[in-house]
Amino acid sequence: MHVDLAGIGGSALTDWSIALPEQPTPGIPVSYVPARNTMLLALALAWAEVLGARDLVVGVNAVDYSGYPDCRPEFIRSFETLAGLATKAGVEGARFHVHAPLIAMCKAEIIHTGVALGVDYALTVSCYQADADGRACGRCDSCRLRRDGFEAAGIADPTRYQ
Repeated sequence: MHVDLAGIGGSALTDWSIALPEQPTPGIPVSYVPARNTMLLALALAWAEVLGARDLVVGVNAVDYSGYPDCRPEFIRSFETLAGLATKAGVEGARFHVHAPLIAMCKAEIIHTGVALGVDYALTVSCYQADADGRACGRCDSCRLRRDGFEAAGIADPTRYQ
């Protein structure tokens, strides 16, 4: 299956003509992708129903984040309600659960949890505009949040920056 969020546009992450700010901005930033988590969870819900699964897991965060509306606990609760109304399994009584284990953690807690689970953060990148070699820009909101999270965690940031 191929989903092209660039076809929707309206975001600096899907439309290269919209510049990403290098400083925090008030309100929901231009990096917000319209209904991204709604679409991704809807696809996961469809597949889960086919598989007979009732649990969906998503990595959204509502503490140290950019203010995206689909990263909030009320969105997750509402999506669970929607899942019960929008699926055959739900109408027939099955209950879908959306697990968001990172939703209430600060970035430092997420980093500590990842380290405890053996995550090699040197193999990850959070940047909104990493280069072709996977080096982070060091300026976008995501880079700032990541760098601040490592600092707050007291752990050296292994991110390769441009």
